[in-house]
Amino acid sequence: MRTFFFLFAVFFFLTPAKNAFFDERCQRLKGTCTGYCKKNEEIVALCQKSLKCCLTIQPCGKITED
Repeated sequence: MRTFFFLFAVFFFLTPAKNAFFDERCQRLKGTCTGYCKKNEEIVALCQKSLKCCLTIQPCGKITED
């Protein structure tokens, strides 16, 4: 029974640290945590609470200099 309480305490205190890690990773990628991504965005990572880290897709094509 002690093992159960010990494991419960460990997992209870590790959960906030794990969630902060995901949000920090999204911020480093310059993304935003939202429920769903728009048509011009792609999922680059996961955030806490089942949110997705969305980043705007850069259009590809020829770049012309004027």
